[in-house]
Amino acid sequence: MEILVERPTPERLEALGVRSWPVWTKEPSTFDWFYDDAETCYLLAGRVRVEPEGGGPAVDIGAGDLVTFPQGLACVWKVTEAVRKHYRFG
Repeated sequence: MEILVERPTPERLEALGVRSWPVWTKEPSTFDWFYDDAETCYLLAGRVRVEPEGGGPAVDIGAGDLVTFPQGLACVWKVTEAVRKHYRFG
């Protein structure tokens, strides 16, 4: 299961309607997560290392990244700098 990371243009963010998505914040921490549904998120602030369970490559993400997590992904989130992100499931 691949985690997709891109550096979107302002036009792409506008086309997706990112500014209307809910905002989620998290302090530095480590926790397990499972994606019941696909999620697309845009990081406004912070740094995270996402480590897929089962041996996929770890992915480092930060402010300015648009990230798509696939449905069914089990992973560990390691938040190294407090995160603020827009997100959308489905």
